[in-house]
Parts: sequence; C-alpha cells; structure tokens
Amino acid sequence: MLEELKRQVCDANLRLAAEGLALFTWGNVSGIDRAGGRVVIKPSGVPYEGMKPEHMVVVSLATGETVEGSLRPSSDTPTHLALYRAFGRIGGVAHTHSLFATAWAQARREIPPLGTTHADHFYGPVPCTRLLSAGEIAGEYESNTGKVIVERFSQLDPGALPGVLVADHGPFSWGDSPEQAVFHASILEHLARLAGETLRVDPYPKPVSRELLDKHFLRKHGPRAYYGQK
Repeated sequence: MLEELKRQVCDANLRLAAEGLALFTWGNVSGIDRAGGRVVIKPSGVPYEGMKPEHMVVVSLATGETVEGSLRPSSDTPTHLALYRAFGRIGGVAHTHSLFATAWAQARREIPPLGTTHADHFYGPVPCTRLLSAGEIAGEYESNTGKVIVERFSQLDPGALPGVLVADHGPFSWGDSPEQAVFHASILEHLARLAGETLRVDPYPKPVSRELLDKHFLRKHGPRAYYGQK
C-alpha cells in the first residue's frame, strides 16, 4: 500500500538528518494520500541509520489508527493529522528540533522579516503559537499541539507562511510534498539563524519594507511569478 509515498516519506526523513536538522531521532516527516485518507509517517524513536521505506507507518487520517506497519508511528502523529485536516492543500509535514529555529521557539518569539531572503519564502513573520495550558499538556498533548498551530493560523495563510514555531517546543513546516516540507524546514532554520545574526549587528533592526516583501514573495509565488524557469 502506498509504496511510492512510503519511499518519498523515507527519503524526506533521511534528508532531515543529512541537512543537519535532526539529531538522533529528533524529527519526523509525513506525507498524505488525500484520495485514500491515509498518512504515511516515520516510526517513533527509530534512528535514521538503516531506515527504509518498509519501516514507514500508514495511519488513517480520520482516526489516527495504524492501517499498515509493524512499528508504532511517530508520537507526533496527532499533530501532523491536525495540520492535514485543517490545511487541506498541504501534502507533507516536517517537525524538527533544529538549533536556531528551536531557540526562537524557546524564546516564544516570531521571526521578523528583516530582509529579502526571508521575503523570498515567508510572506511575513514566521508565527509563534501561544503556550499550551496545563490542561492541554496533561490531556491529548500532541493533538493539542496541532490545535494551537491551527488556532494561530486562524487569520493566516499556510500557503504564504509554510512553517510555525510552537512556543517552548520547536518548528513545524509543511508543503506540497514531504520533500517540500523538509525544504521549508531548512529555509526556516536558515531564517532563524540569519535573524539572530542580524540582531547581533543591530539589536533593534527594522523589518523589510512592505514593497520589498511584496516584490520578493510575489515574484516567486504570486499569480504573475517570474522567478526561475517555466
């Protein structure tokens, strides 16, 4: 079942480690089969070394129950499912504890758009969620993590802002595919580091102008985008 999607998800998880975004087992990527209502995700706590497509776990989008696989799915599966249910156009989700993005999450601060590098990929600040309440942590913690992300995006476009910082936790990113979700995780980590370095030079930098933000984002992602090849 879903052999090609398993391969894509496995490859995306291996790329997390190759890009230096995940130490040990600290990260996971998933992909979705919208037509079949199935999600493929990394197994829980399994090292990246030796990971193969057959190790991926297939779960039901509706219930979260395992449909195929002998291993337990990632403990973050309920968060991934919440994002797929709320953001109907995404095809992949990635979660890491990458160093610089996680530092911003632990500071409970959004990453401001300080230049065109940021504007090329995020159409505004990288948002940060509120803290989970004690009850939310004690209850269905992973589902509630998804809940606060979806809540944060109630007035935001997940297509224009393909990632988020969960306060005191770390980053989640998404895209059209598992591969693109990892690409956005890499971009988010770079933007987090770049913003931190900018703050070293100037503790009170001004955000990029609205004109530059519009120009750089829309030339890549807008209806009249002209960056790159057709």
